[in-house]
Amino acid sequence: MKGYVLEKAGLKVSNLHIAQVKDKHGLEKRENYNLPKSNDARQPKCPEEKKKAIEDALMYFQMI
Repeated sequence: MKGYVLEKAGLKVSNLHIAQVKDKHGLEKRENYNLPKSNDARQPKCPEEKKKAIEDALMYFQMI
C-alpha cells in the first residue's frame, strides 16, 4: 500500500497513518508489538492529504 500511495500521490506514508485510516473505517488491524513506554504517549495525527491518498489506495485494493 505504501508503494501505491508513493506512486500515485507522490507521498510517503507510515504504518501509523495507514493504521489510523483503517481504524477510522473499522477495518481489522494486526496487533501492535511496538507499544509506547507510557500510557499517555501522544500519537501524531495523519495529515488530511495523506488520509485522502490512503483512502484512495484502500478503495483501489477493494478494502473499503
